[in-house]
Amino acid sequence: MDAKETLKPLDPAYIQVMRIGSALFAAIPLAGALILELAQLTVTGLFIIPAVLLTAWFVLVLPARRYAHWGYALGEDRLRVERGYLFYSDTVVPLGRVQHIDVDQGPIMRRYDLATLTVHTAGNHGASVSLPGLRHDDAVAMREAIREYIKVAQG
Repeated sequence: MDAKETLKPLDPAYIQVMRIGSALFAAIPLAGALILELAQLTVTGLFIIPAVLLTAWFVLVLPARRYAHWGYALGEDRLRVERGYLFYSDTVVPLGRVQHIDVDQGPIMRRYDLATLTVHTAGNHGASVSLPGLRHDDAVAMREAIREYIKVAQG
């Protein structure tokens, strides 16, 4: 692995996709805090203020930080995916071990024309590597490049 290998960032629109997902996830505890607040069990603001502050951090700050710690590189014979800060992962997938490749889009990602490229490999440990936040056309192009590599390598 070349230490100087330049990793490409995910598409910047993926930050908004992560924010929407975080907001949907955070809506449940925020609604619970609102219900507890409306029940007037304690001092006003004891539940809702911390819940709003945590939700704001979870929706506005965390997605941008997560985005900043993702990168990938598609080399001639491998795919490298690097992610994480606190829990760091640097995965290299030899293209010769690829079994099949998926390009997926959920409704939110489709709205932003993004996709997730999932590479399935032989073996148990790390048998699937997902790379979210790619422009859909780029994900399809990467899938085709990997398919072409496999086709040439198999003869």
